[in-house]
Amino acid sequence: MAAPAPSKTQSDQDQALGRPSLRERNFIAELLRTETVGGVLLLAAAIAALIWANTPLREGYEAVRDFHIGPSALGLDLSIQHWAADGLLAVFFFVAGVELKRELVAGDLRDPKAAILPVAAALCGMAAPALVYVLTNVTGNGALDGWAVPTATDIAFALAVLAVIGTSLPSSLRAFLLTLAVVDDLFAILIIAVFFSEDLNFAALGGAVVGLAVFWLLLRKGVRGWYIYIPLAAVIWGLMYNSGVHATIAGVAMGLMLRCTTREGEQESPGEHIEHMVRPLSAGFAVPMFALFSAGVAVSSEALNDVFTKPETLGVVLGLVLGKSLGIFGGTWLTVRFTRAQLSKDLAWPDVFAVATLAGIGFTVSLLIGELAFKGDAAMTEEIKASVLVGSLIAAVAATILLKVRNAKYRRLCADEDRDDDADGIPDVYEMDNPDYHLRMAAIYEKKAAEHRKLAEARAQESVEDHSPA
Repeated sequence: MAAPAPSKTQSDQDQALGRPSLRERNFIAELLRTETVGGVLLLAAAIAALIWANTPLREGYEAVRDFHIGPSALGLDLSIQHWAADGLLAVFFFVAGVELKRELVAGDLRDPKAAILPVAAALCGMAAPALVYVLTNVTGNGALDGWAVPTATDIAFALAVLAVIGTSLPSSLRAFLLTLAVVDDLFAILIIAVFFSEDLNFAALGGAVVGLAVFWLLLRKGVRGWYIYIPLAAVIWGLMYNSGVHATIAGVAMGLMLRCTTREGEQESPGEHIEHMVRPLSAGFAVPMFALFSAGVAVSSEALNDVFTKPETLGVVLGLVLGKSLGIFGGTWLTVRFTRAQLSKDLAWPDVFAVATLAGIGFTVSLLIGELAFKGDAAMTEEIKASVLVGSLIAAVAATILLKVRNAKYRRLCADEDRDDDADGIPDVYEMDNPDYHLRMAAIYEKKAAEHRKLAEARAQESVEDHSPA
C-alpha cells in the first residue's frame, strides 16, 4: 500500500505563515519560476518604454502607441495601447481567474482557517492605500478619482525584484506572497467591474452572458479543441468590450469556469493544464507588451517634482509605499493577535514587514486603473503613471534593503527545506511525522556508524604496526 502524500505537520497547521503542504510547495515553486521570468521581461519592457519615450525617438513611440487598428464596424477600431490594455490584459486576467479558482478549490483558500490570514492581509493591504490616498487628497484639495490606483500588487514585478537581488524566500513567505497576490487580484477585478463600468449596453452585455453560458456548457460536456474555444473567447471578449463593462472581466469569467480539481486517472486538472499553456503567453508577452505601451512617460526634474507636490500623485506614492506595507503588516498582526494562529517559529515580524513592503510594488493593474480613473485627462494620466513608477521603485528599494538584512537567514531556511538526507525525493521537513522516514534514517546512520568503526579499527591497527619494533 502506497504511503500517503506528505502534508503539513501538526505544528505547521497551528502556525500563521506556516510551511505549505508539499504539493502546494511544488506548485508554487513551478508557478514562481514562470512568474519570475515574466517579471524580468516586464521590468525590461518598462525600462525600454521609458528609454523610448525619453529620447529623440519619442515621436515614433507615440506614433506606434496611438496607431489605430481593428474593425470599426464592430466598435473595435482601437489604438495599439488600447489593444494592449483591454485585449492582451484579458489574457493576464484569464490566468488570474484560473489561479483564483484553483486556490479556492484546491489551494490554501479552500480551508477557511488558512484563508483568514491572506484574505485579511489583502483586504487591509488594499484599504490602507486607498485611505492614504483619500486623506492626502482631502488635505491637499486633490481629486479622489484615483483612490484605487495604489491598491493593487504586481506579483510578477515583485518576483522580478527578488530575482534581481538574488534573495530566496522560504516557502512559507513565498506561499503568503502568492496567496496574498491572488486575493489582491480578486478585489482589483471587483473594483474594475464595479467602479469602472459605464454606459452599459445591455444588448452586448446579454450577448456576452450568453457566450459565457455556451463556454461553460461546452466545458461541462467535455468538448475539447482550441479551434472552438479561442474563437468563442474572442466573441465573448468583443461583446464584453462593447457592453461598457471592462473587457478584462471576460477573461476572469472564463478562467473561473475551468475545472481545477483532478479526477481519477488525471495527473493535473484541465484548469491547471490550460494555465500551464497560457501563463507563458501572459507573463512572457501580454503583460510586457502592456508595460511597453503604458509605462512610456516623460521623465524630467519638473515631472518628478510634480509627483511629490500634487496631491493625486503624492497620494499614489504614499499609498504604495506606506499604505501597502502598513496595511498588510497590520492585517497580519491583527489576525494573529485575535485568532489562535501563531507566527511560524522560523519567522519574525520583520520578515512579514519586508514582504508587506515588497507588495507595495504596484505596476500592471495600478497602471490600468490609473488609465481608467483619469480617462479623458491625458496630462493627469501621465502624471499618475509616473507616480506608480516612482512609488513602485521606492517600495522595491525599501524591500531590497529589508530582505537583504535577513538574506543569510533565508538561505539557511531554504537549505533546511530542501534537505533530503534519505534521498527519497521528498524534503525531510515533510516527513518528520512519518515513522518510515525515521527508520530509513536510522538504517543510514547505522550503516555510516559501521563504516566509521571499520575505519577506526583499521587506523588503530596501522598505528600499532607503525609503533611496533622491527
